[in-house]
Amino acid sequence: MMKITINTDYITLGQFLKFTNIINNGGDAKIFLMTTVVYVNGELEQRRGRKLRAHDVVKVKDVEYEIEKV
Repeated sequence: MMKITINTDYITLGQFLKFTNIINNGGDAKIFLMTTVVYVNGELEQRRGRKLRAHDVVKVKDVEYEIEKV
């Protein structure tokens, strides 16, 4: 599991996808989430505005990421 560290209270799923270089820019988030299976804490998620907080786990293409706050 990969650890992703943030220094804010939360990061949106769209920002997360861009931050982790899964997508190239924020405009790609909507299409990516419509065509790719993404889970947040084990639940299917398609909202790019979903707030991710410390200890949330995101699974994209069989890779899991855990959000950590500094």
